[in-house]
Amino acid sequence: MNSVISFIIVLGLLIFVHEFGHFLFAKLFGVRVLKFSLGFGPKVYGRKYGDTEYLISAFPLGGYVKMTGENKEEEVSFTEQPYSFAHKPVWKRFFIVLAGPAFNLLFAVVVFFAIFAIAGLPVPKAGTEIGAITENSPAQAAGLKAGDIIISINGEKTAGWEDVSRLIRASEGKPVTLVVSREGKEIATTGQPERQEVKNIFGEVVDERFMLGISRSTEVTYEKATIPEAFVAGVNQTWTFIYLTIMGVVKIIERVVPASELGGPILIAQMAGQQMKAGWINLAYFIGLLSVNLGILNLFPIPVLDGGHLVLYTLEAVRRKPLEQRTQEKLQQLGLLLLGSLMIFVFYNDIVRIISKG
Repeated sequence: MNSVISFIIVLGLLIFVHEFGHFLFAKLFGVRVLKFSLGFGPKVYGRKYGDTEYLISAFPLGGYVKMTGENKEEEVSFTEQPYSFAHKPVWKRFFIVLAGPAFNLLFAVVVFFAIFAIAGLPVPKAGTEIGAITENSPAQAAGLKAGDIIISINGEKTAGWEDVSRLIRASEGKPVTLVVSREGKEIATTGQPERQEVKNIFGEVVDERFMLGISRSTEVTYEKATIPEAFVAGVNQTWTFIYLTIMGVVKIIERVVPASELGGPILIAQMAGQQMKAGWINLAYFIGLLSVNLGILNLFPIPVLDGGHLVLYTLEAVRRKPLEQRTQEKLQQLGLLLLGSLMIFVFYNDIVRIISKG
């Protein structure tokens, strides 16, 4: 139940932000908005204010803004043409469509800015506490444990994790003597570093070095930040997630990251529930990350997605006329096929994960 509630809150918020971007720019450019819906399918609740009916629909896996003249087959009377989406200049249509993904990216900046302004900037925990021990590693053979604090290596004091990494790398595979603090007692032990592969976040080997098989504590502390510092950190965090999202897709195409890692609504619901249990900061980080994902993926040049429409409007601007209606319809059908296939695939991945864990 917690996962379901978290899923509805997180996805509903992100869909609202996305559709509000379309809605706001449509209003800004004088396009009449007929419907603003959170969700698809049958109407659960609706109320009309002015020209717009605001809806909550049955299936919460998306949303939409319906505008006058949005459907090219729709006949728009002469009196309605000034308020019609299709009758606006191509650059206005471009920005109305772009506003949805752009608002998701801007919202991520706002979320991260709020985290850093309220909680402070995250800083790795100082010191030399061991966070984890790799299975069947030299560290495990030497009797080291998570939570041990490394005091010295080969008689040289270690003030921070940089000292630990430097001294182990410098051993060139020769045994090293470590003195660690465990439950208030100092313990000396010897381990022999092994040459191991260093992998990046995508699992690619980027280096080889001598290691014991220990990693630093993942705990962080939060240092108070000024408003400008929090804003810059929010922009940087958003940019980092934009880069990782794009590179993640590239690595899937290159088959560096297996396609089985892709997740759908079930995985999002599970993760949202876990982050809510972990606290508001974790949930807010997750919302920011998901907002970046939603914004970037919607910009992909796939027909039916915002990015596909932007490509068509760009071609229209270059050619000084839109593509033929039949060509656009075929592209839309192709886009629906691709999107439908992807949805089936990620649902399959989600179900396989549940079964394998069960």
